[in-house]
Amino acid sequence: MFETKFAIVLRDDLAQWQKLNVTAFLATGIAGQKPDIIGEPYRDAAGNAYNALSIQPIIVLSADGTTLSNIQRRALERDIQTSLYVDAMFSTGHDSANREVFSRSGPDDATVAGIAIHAERKLVDKITRGAKLHG
Repeated sequence: MFETKFAIVLRDDLAQWQKLNVTAFLATGIAGQKPDIIGEPYRDAAGNAYNALSIQPIIVLSADGTTLSNIQRRALERDIQTSLYVDAMFSTGHDSANREVFSRSGPDDATVAGIAIHAERKLVDKITRGAKLHG
């Protein structure tokens, strides 16, 4: 059992491709901020090397837009650094354009597509209250 929890919360009305895209982006944000979450490289029986993966499970949850905004607000109130993906980023094609459209909105008016959090287990549970296991 881990003392921390790695959770990604997706807005429940996203298209399937958007859910997958947002999940991938958000996971890299956490890995970039917390490199110690990445384990050792993998090797198969033939000796081929593969990239290292997260050392702990990543829980994927879903929530409606209001609940997702509440999750963002609770994380900000607790000074927890998160990875955040907003709808405007779907219309861009590269990182600098993503940052530019991201900067146009704040916590009160962002249309959040997803958020990723890695923190102490009980704190993540409190912050993500209202989200349900993605299914």
